[in-house]
Amino acid sequence: MQANDLEVLLRSRVPIIVVDSRDESRVLKELARACALPAGPPPMPRTPGAPPASLARVGLPLFRWTVTDGLKRLDVEVGPPQRTLAEPLDILKHIRATTLAGAYALLDFHPYLREPTVVRLLKDIAQDYDQCARTIVLISYETEIPHELEPLSARVVLALPDRNERRQLVEDVARQWMRANPRRAVKIDARALELLVENMSGLSAADTQRLARKAIFDHGAIEASDIPMVMRAKYEMLNHAGVLRYEHDTAGLTDVGGLANFKAWLQKRCAAFDGSAPELDAPKGVLLLGVQGCGKSLVARASAGIFNIPLLRLDCAALFDKYVGESERNLRESLASADVLAPCVLWIDEIEKGFAAGDSDGGATRRVLGAFLTWLAEKSSRVFVVATANDIETLPPELIRKGRFDEIFFVDLPNPGTRAEIMRIHAAKRGIALDAPTLDALARACEGFSGAEIEQAIVATLYTAHARHVPPDAKLLAAEIGATRPLSVVMAESVAALREWAKDRTVPAE
Repeated sequence: MQANDLEVLLRSRVPIIVVDSRDESRVLKELARACALPAGPPPMPRTPGAPPASLARVGLPLFRWTVTDGLKRLDVEVGPPQRTLAEPLDILKHIRATTLAGAYALLDFHPYLREPTVVRLLKDIAQDYDQCARTIVLISYETEIPHELEPLSARVVLALPDRNERRQLVEDVARQWMRANPRRAVKIDARALELLVENMSGLSAADTQRLARKAIFDHGAIEASDIPMVMRAKYEMLNHAGVLRYEHDTAGLTDVGGLANFKAWLQKRCAAFDGSAPELDAPKGVLLLGVQGCGKSLVARASAGIFNIPLLRLDCAALFDKYVGESERNLRESLASADVLAPCVLWIDEIEKGFAAGDSDGGATRRVLGAFLTWLAEKSSRVFVVATANDIETLPPELIRKGRFDEIFFVDLPNPGTRAEIMRIHAAKRGIALDAPTLDALARACEGFSGAEIEQAIVATLYTAHARHVPPDAKLLAAEIGATRPLSVVMAESVAALREWAKDRTVPAE
């Protein structure tokens, strides 16, 4: 919504305008611009039944009401607020009785819309618009209009600042800092500034200024190190339902052993997220199917690291609520937050636990699945979905059909070369030196091991070495490998069935 949107509504003789926004000051500023039309001669007194004065000829008086201060005129200075009109019924009776056409902005009026007398008064004012052009503007974060008033009202949403506006807001904050520090200039890294402006998308003007102030006033600079802080703060502002989690630690290519096919697939799509190829459509996402412990979760983290964007994790368990409709609302709010936090990676771990078909929950799972599929099909934001699954047979067919995700990858048990690479990565992290021939021998010894099982064998080696007061070495690691029974042995039948199912139905990640 911009000032001209409000001007159109005012000219269109809509008696009740509903504005959903947390940024009250910006809404009032836009409303003041819409009301401040080119001035003309004062309106002539009119006879009863004559049409109201044209809004195009004169500016429209603007009033603001709050339950704490009462009524105050904003377009001209006429003194302090009228505190005697602080009660909701009093202000509506006053508006109904006045003969002064104008716009009356009622702030946080939504709790009173449940009272029948309030609804009746609003309806009387709206239906009397032809006698006196009084426009009620309800400003609140979220307003539920009673059914009786819906035909008399129009709803608008405050447009969030675009890229140029965000840049201007950041520059305004920089000028504020320089006024407070006249002998110093803000140190601005050009690339960091671009990333800062980009990552503030979806925030109100007030929140944009708040985060810019935090970034600049901390050290008088805009640097690349400010971006993670801004994203964490942005996440805290937007994640009201608690279903999304901001994952601070991501991974890079060097942290993932093997999976060359998937890594190459991801790298081809980096340009869609880093801004270097705005003409490219943002990829929807991938479904990762695989044997447990083979690195699907690590791949989700690495996706965010490769794209250099934040990682959000959707907690499927927290989605569901005992009240009808709340589960769907939780999902819609979480997905809306992800859209606002874009560009980002949305990680849905073990998706089968949240969207598996079932009839024992009153249809909540089906409704949540439907809401997710609709969002997945219609989203235009740069949200890359990484869904992981261990048991694809429990997933509904409509979720895994072609087109829902860009690709379905199968993460299989690592081959000897990948096992050696995984072992090298985890051993190096823990200070265990292994040469190439040793790595190859140990990789052959752990045939059938997943990446997680290889890591745990190295961790167990450290425990054993500590208990024996000796340095960890290849001999201890070989002993731990020999004592481990991997999942591919313990659950041989189910692992074999999964690998057989995926052989001709998915794309190998390796």
